Amino acid sequence: MTVSARVEDRSAIADLMTGWIHRDLGEWEQLRELFHPDGTIEITWFEGAAGEFVDASARMGASDLRSKHQIGGPSITFDGARALVETSTMLIAENVALDLGCTAHNRFWDRVEKRDGDWRIVHRASVYDMSSFTFLAKVQEIDESTVRRYPREYAALAYVLEKSGYPVAREFPTRNSELEASLKAAGRRWLDGA
Repeated sequence: MTVSARVEDRSAIADLMTGWIHRDLGEWEQLRELFHPDGTIEITWFEGAAGEFVDASARMGASDLRSKHQIGGPSITFDGARALVETSTMLIAENVALDLGCTAHNRFWDRVEKRDGDWRIVHRASVYDMSSFTFLAKVQEIDESTVRRYPREYAALAYVLEKSGYPVAREFPTRNSELEASLKAAGRRWLDGA
């Protein structure tokens, strides 16, 4: 592989990561194009096929829940036509009816693959680093028992999601957790072709 070809690959993968803006803008068909047709995703409020995620995101976009993602530069590890990509992200979310929001810091952990000349996401997961509440008009009463059901790294996000009708059904990877180690080990096995 030539240096210029690898630079082109890095650029194409970085475009995939920043392409997440299509979700924030409600550009559903462009969001769908970030994934291979068999792509999957597992994040706090959704697990399953990427196409179904896009449809569910469109429904969420029509609700009182709003979100915005700030995407950092990706760290990319290649093996031929496959790559593991870790990208720092900040999610700002608010429920406009509840005057309640949150900020969450996470890292997307993506398996991407080049097929027929195009890099797209095969699987997206998320590792959560920290989250906090934001109050839009006044400080809200927060049900502490609900917040405490979730790991602190995404407790504020899970609370806002749950109050918005998008419950979090299971535990997700957090910084330095066993779930994060398992996620990364599975990614390395995939990258090695196992």
